[in-house]
Amino acid sequence: MKVKLVESDAELGQVVRVLLQLRGHFKMEDLIDQVRKQQRNGYEIAYIESDGIALCVAGFVVSTKLAWGKHIYIDDLVTDERGRSTGAGARMIDWLKAYARQLGCKQIHLDSGVQRFAAHRFYLRHGFSITSHHFSLTDGG
Repeated sequence: MKVKLVESDAELGQVVRVLLQLRGHFKMEDLIDQVRKQQRNGYEIAYIESDGIALCVAGFVVSTKLAWGKHIYIDDLVTDERGRSTGAGARMIDWLKAYARQLGCKQIHLDSGVQRFAAHRFYLRHGFSITSHHFSLTDGG
């Protein structure tokens, strides 16, 4: 399974269909617009394709913070419903680890909803640790 970075509008259209499975509160056109805005600020999307279908998608940014140094932050990670239990998610994590090393990143981070138990088991199996609680003000403060 080969991982590719999105470089064209055609690829973006393909991966957005999978991202919608995670970000279902968007309409497709609105999600494409939002991804393009984020891409202008460094958001990248990696995906695994099989027979012309995106199986797994990871949206992430490379950044530097006082707490973590240079790191990858995974904003979005989803395997298409048809691609689950195929190894695509594990392959994506392996690719993200290698990409982080290639870029000189010392850490990879992500947040996961507290109700996503299957995802948590997956992350723990792949070496992630639960290191903090995430707090937010969702009404603008």
